[in-house]
Amino acid sequence: MLDYTATYTDQYELTMAQVYFHKGLKNETAIFDYFFRKLPFEGGYAILAGLEDLLQTVEQLQFDEKDIEFLEGEGMDPEFLEYLKEFRFTGTVYAPREGDLVFPNRPILSVEGPIIEAQILETLILNILNYQSLIATKASRMRLAAGDRKLVDFGLRRAPGLGGYNASRAAIIGGFDATSNVRSGRDYQIPVSGTMAHSFVQRYDDEISSFRDFAEVRTKDCVLLVDTYDTLRSGVPNAIKVAKEMEERGNRLKGIRLDSGDLAWLAKKSREMLDDAGLNYVKIAASNQLDEHVIKSLLNQQAPIDLFGVGTSLVTGRPDAALDGVYKLSYANKKPRIKLSETPEKINLPGKKQVYRILKEDGTFYGADAVALAEEQDINAIVHPSDSKKSLDISNFKKEPLLHKVMEDGRRVTESKSLNEIKKYSRKRLDKLPKEYKRFENPHLYKIGLSKSLKQKRDQLVKQLKDKIPR
Repeated sequence: MLDYTATYTDQYELTMAQVYFHKGLKNETAIFDYFFRKLPFEGGYAILAGLEDLLQTVEQLQFDEKDIEFLEGEGMDPEFLEYLKEFRFTGTVYAPREGDLVFPNRPILSVEGPIIEAQILETLILNILNYQSLIATKASRMRLAAGDRKLVDFGLRRAPGLGGYNASRAAIIGGFDATSNVRSGRDYQIPVSGTMAHSFVQRYDDEISSFRDFAEVRTKDCVLLVDTYDTLRSGVPNAIKVAKEMEERGNRLKGIRLDSGDLAWLAKKSREMLDDAGLNYVKIAASNQLDEHVIKSLLNQQAPIDLFGVGTSLVTGRPDAALDGVYKLSYANKKPRIKLSETPEKINLPGKKQVYRILKEDGTFYGADAVALAEEQDINAIVHPSDSKKSLDISNFKKEPLLHKVMEDGRRVTESKSLNEIKKYSRKRLDKLPKEYKRFENPHLYKIGLSKSLKQKRDQLVKQLKDKIPR
């Protein structure tokens, strides 16, 4: 994981913190909720990713000497800088397990602690969770499209700066098998995968010489790029020749890669040529501007592709590019807090809360999460967040609490999970979601309901605040 210091934040976090400090509010308890308002990709679910990275970062977060020196040059006063020198997060964090399915307009992560500390975490939380959750969700959609075919992240060169580093991790959570990113492979123990570039073939006077040299060195993991000049008249025939030469040496060609043209047609023709040559064991990989829709189309055309290398669409989260996660204050100065909006759906939920997943008898997801006040012991019904006439009786359903204490006194209280464990858990949770929510076109709408007590508390606060507004 990359190293972060506490200046990995927006300036306004520090300006607000400075005011809280000088007004004697640094130890006031506050609660902030992280959530998002709209599912990405017009889909039916999202996947929480980035939590392990976030918790590890928060545990170690501080302002180092270079940070203090910079902030001093920016004009921050010495008294506040002395406070920042000793800054550590000492609060509590509640969250679901990483890899779980998450939905709009309900708390995903809750931070409780001294208001300055909780405020300073805002940008870090949004930066890590928004991006990794977006990429994990995109990767999951590609996994649904690809079935049991291999998926490899090829996105580092197209990623937004250092985002490609975290995208490789998030892609694994969403269901990918490997990455081309060697640094992410090293740090996160992700299998790394790579073939050759067109430039390698171009360097040689003839294509087959490049293939032969590559095969002599890459005896156990040889994949040949066959579309530099002409896929079917040059690339595949030369790959077949080299594969036969490898067999004579006791080795096997692992695969060929298609990177341009009509991938479905080329894959079919390449498969025929390979099989006719007795090379049915040679795999076919495909790349070039793939996404879940292209993968689905290729497989619907029965393209015999064994591995998909995905780059730009994965790491940029195309077409959405960002998850609209926000971080809103819900409790401070010993009172629940809300922000008003002309759009009722944007009025946040006050106070300390718990989220419950409604389960069917067989353990699969019913298609609704319930948000309640933390102190509520049992919830028999939920109501629509903005339409009290719509309600659902959940008295006969099992309700699974989702927000668990993952950090206390600034230290983790849950065991760290490996990336593979998170990936398996995410797949297990996705398997519990009915298929209607996983389809790409017009997925079912997952419902978010409020307990009657929470709805009542929010409505009371809305009325109180509106009554104070001059008319």
